[in-house]
Amino acid sequence: MFIDSHAHLEMRAFDRDRDEVITRAKEAGVDYIVTIGTTLSDCEKAISIANKYKSVYAAVGIHPHEVKNINDLTYESLKEMAKAEKVVAYGEIGLDFFRNLSPRDVQIRRFGEQLELAGEIGLPVIIHDREAHAETLKMLKGWKGSRRGIVHCFSGDYEMAKKCIDMGFYISIPGTITYKKSDVLRKVVRKIPIESMLVETDSPFLSPEPRRGKRNEPAYVVYTARRVAEIKGLPLEEVGRITSENTKNVFGIT
Repeated sequence: MFIDSHAHLEMRAFDRDRDEVITRAKEAGVDYIVTIGTTLSDCEKAISIANKYKSVYAAVGIHPHEVKNINDLTYESLKEMAKAEKVVAYGEIGLDFFRNLSPRDVQIRRFGEQLELAGEIGLPVIIHDREAHAETLKMLKGWKGSRRGIVHCFSGDYEMAKKCIDMGFYISIPGTITYKKSDVLRKVVRKIPIESMLVETDSPFLSPEPRRGKRNEPAYVVYTARRVAEIKGLPLEEVGRITSENTKNVFGIT
């Protein structure tokens, strides 16, 4: 069994063949998929998809690219969405200082607000961190939320991973672990315990080898798990079992 802990089934890239994508995931051994909203409209769509498919759960939140559009009604809408039965997390939220599609000061302010909201409603968080490692760690250290969560699509080094784990967060490994230049990420996987690790696709983005250059989809999380198994010297089935249990634990999936 595998779980894709982070996908974007609500995105338009899957509008043409979503049924087939979910069927292929099942056939590949992926029992559950968590689809992650990034805007209010996509959060609504993610919940709708989760309600339609037994194997899909949803998360709601505003991505750092989109936080410039938050207004007075945004958080009230998210609070209502978070009450849905199949919403298991708040996210993805965080900082993206690579593309800076929202101003940095706005990203930091809205990240803090969304962390507080997640703590208020009692959901674990899904953290986006790109080229903002120090700032992300600082904000997570100051957060009092009891459910903690996941640093998704991890791109830091081992020292950062250890700090996140010590704070109670899981580290989620994407398909980039299969890329030739991902030596730092492979070192992280080698050194951190499998009990602190999830696997994800971030589909439709970041297709693993040998699917690179094509649309990513949840079935391909098996490629990531296989590379993790090779690095850790574990059977693939064991990686699937442990990372799935980790995902169930953090999201409260029974």
